Amino acid sequence: MSSENINSIPSNEELINELTRDLRDSAIKLEDDQLSHGDNGSLGNHSDTESVEAQVGTDPEVRDVDFIDDELLKTKYAELNDEEKRELLQKALGLKSEGNIKFKAEEHEEACKLYTEALQTCPIMFPNHRAILFANRAAAKLNINIESAIQDCTRAIELDPSYLKAYIRRSKLYERNDKLDEALEDLKKVIEVDKYYGEAAYHATILQEKINERNEKLKTEMMSKLKDLGNMVLKPFGLSTQNFQVNQDPNTGGYSINFKQ
Repeated sequence: MSSENINSIPSNEELINELTRDLRDSAIKLEDDQLSHGDNGSLGNHSDTESVEAQVGTDPEVRDVDFIDDELLKTKYAELNDEEKRELLQKALGLKSEGNIKFKAEEHEEACKLYTEALQTCPIMFPNHRAILFANRAAAKLNINIESAIQDCTRAIELDPSYLKAYIRRSKLYERNDKLDEALEDLKKVIEVDKYYGEAAYHATILQEKINERNEKLKTEMMSKLKDLGNMVLKPFGLSTQNFQVNQDPNTGGYSINFKQ
């Protein structure tokens, strides 16, 4: 190779920057997202309306058609005394029982309507009862609208952050929607609250294996694309990716690229 050609070859750092420039936005997300919110037994109530809206969406066009506006209910029942509110609770519980009957009969759409009516009836001063209504409606929506069912589970968790059944239900919905990381996070929350919850621990192990397999597949695909891109960039210089050796650090899992003639 002439001295002129040698001088035209970019440095290792320049080559690495060129190879990775278009792939930065395709990096694999390997770290778990932090669960921002926490079956019965409470770790503390969370009534921040803004965080609820962040979960279910504030745009009426993208909101669940069955969205229940707690602020409207609060205004609607503001003038009622405690006895009147308890009467409304009993009416809501009656509607829930009717919904449960419809659900067991696999009349899911009718069950949804009854749970919705119960949610519109139950005063917001009974968050635990409302959480159960949302979780029940999510179960009824399982084969109707997964995204809407996830929203209902989220509302249930907002009302009762330690409602384990809502986490389990949402985890299964996330998994069906191919959101494995979110599904695993919900199971981790269940185990955090109750380390003896065998079902959660078992499914968490299975989910972790699925996530590992998915990530390995994505990593292989990314490395293949990196190789193709590298060959395209290096071709004008009379080089290919064969001129580079990729080594993985066993301690950190990171990669280093070394140039070889």
